[in-house]
Amino acid sequence: MANSTKYIFVTGGVTSSLGKGIIAASLAKLLQAQGYRTTIQKLDPYINIDPGTLNPYEHGECYVTDDGAETDLDLGHYERFLNVPTSQANNVTTGRIYQSVIDKERRGEFLGKTVQVIPHITDEIKRRIQLLGRSGDYDIVITELGGTVGDIESLPYVESVRQLKWELGENNTLSIHLTLIPYLAAAGELKTKPTQHSVKTLMESGVQADILVCRTEHELSQDIRHKLARFCNVTPDSVMQSIDASTIYDVPNLMLEEGLDTVVLRKLGLESHTPDLTQWNEFLKRHKNPKSEVTIGLIGKYVELQDSYKSILEAFIHAGAEKEVNVTIESVHSEYLNGENAKAMLSHLDGVLVAPGFGERGIEGKIDAVRYVRENNIPFLGICLGMQMAVIEFARNVLGLKDANSTEMDEQTPNPVINLMEEQKNITDKGGTMRLGAWDCKLKEDSIVGKLYNTDVIKERHRHRYEFNSDYKSQIEAKGMIATGLNPETGLVEIVEIPSHPWFVGVQYHPEYKSTVANPHPLFVAFVAAALKHKTNK
Repeated sequence: MANSTKYIFVTGGVTSSLGKGIIAASLAKLLQAQGYRTTIQKLDPYINIDPGTLNPYEHGECYVTDDGAETDLDLGHYERFLNVPTSQANNVTTGRIYQSVIDKERRGEFLGKTVQVIPHITDEIKRRIQLLGRSGDYDIVITELGGTVGDIESLPYVESVRQLKWELGENNTLSIHLTLIPYLAAAGELKTKPTQHSVKTLMESGVQADILVCRTEHELSQDIRHKLARFCNVTPDSVMQSIDASTIYDVPNLMLEEGLDTVVLRKLGLESHTPDLTQWNEFLKRHKNPKSEVTIGLIGKYVELQDSYKSILEAFIHAGAEKEVNVTIESVHSEYLNGENAKAMLSHLDGVLVAPGFGERGIEGKIDAVRYVRENNIPFLGICLGMQMAVIEFARNVLGLKDANSTEMDEQTPNPVINLMEEQKNITDKGGTMRLGAWDCKLKEDSIVGKLYNTDVIKERHRHRYEFNSDYKSQIEAKGMIATGLNPETGLVEIVEIPSHPWFVGVQYHPEYKSTVANPHPLFVAFVAAALKHKTNK
């Protein structure tokens, strides 16, 4: 029986951080815009089961799906570009592969055979790669292989690709190799040798690249393209340039100009049409031609690495385009913020977002930031830990509970206004054990969130262990901070607002995970609008 799903593999060479995820997402967008049901998955070669236990400095943000998977941040790009939810099946790590194989061995499923990388590990990788394709939901599955060709840890994945290309046949599989063409300023030349070596390394593992996508700072001449085609054994029209762009959202159009989608579909034996990018280009037009500007302060403890807050930064781009506002993000490290310098650091801002995070470092700075914006009527959005800091600040400075805290920061606090969730109390493992994935939240009608969501029950994604302590709810509400969103089953406080403040919202969930180009998140859109109003009124 012919395999109906087509598989595209995206590998990277020469160096890491070339943007395989963006190329994969851009190609998927072009194929989707031609009517093909497309999804993307990421294979990560590290031995962690998932990125849930990784420090943001190590790996950037941990992205969470509706079904509660803690995944690589590239899945965020996939969702933002395609406007289609991803799941547990879209992210696979070496740790998960080995765990699955070892579990089978312990159950005796290999009937006493010696368990080896080939065939047992590669068979499990191939099974995972084809899970999405066998669901019947997709015409094309794009698989991004993390790491760089030549890395020891990537070898089982490359070998699995080699086997699949042989098993499924050439019209059903395709290999795209993303590489770097460095520019040597001293010689005034673009150099192709690193790419030649990278393709050679891939071929030594038995995989021939079908298409080369070359990251470059300068235009590739026809001579360079022909040279690459000749030495790398691809057709001349299969050498594409991926020139540095002003925004990642330009990349689908740049790949369209290069004909990436046309060549891919031809090699897969599928019909090619002109992609319908109308909505995408309307978004780009608004993004690039703003009518006004706001400056939002991002108060966090991982601000040195922008990828730590990737989804938040992208959500501001979507919301800014929706409102035709250029949103400038000013990062403020919470460790260096305090009551004395808060005015100097925050007074010029049009809005302040206190970011998610874990642990006690930089906490008091976040609390001081909340106090300053609350007392000075600056629009405020607190996400997860940011919402919890807003509750602590309010309890300390409005209720007069000076020792109010979260038991995450102080287990002995006499006033634990933020407390460990009941179901978390006996958990010792850290990975995959938080409250994760999409949960219901019932909204109060006359609240900020009740008006902007346009529905009374929402579903948002979570990643936390600690929660608003409901023992303090009546006290806090009596002083003017209102719980405007509750989980209908558990009564967990999901959202707090201060109605007497121009715009003050704290949410326990992560709205940034659900913001896409096609559907900017309403909370971010409303926050940007509030910041613009604040700026106008100043």
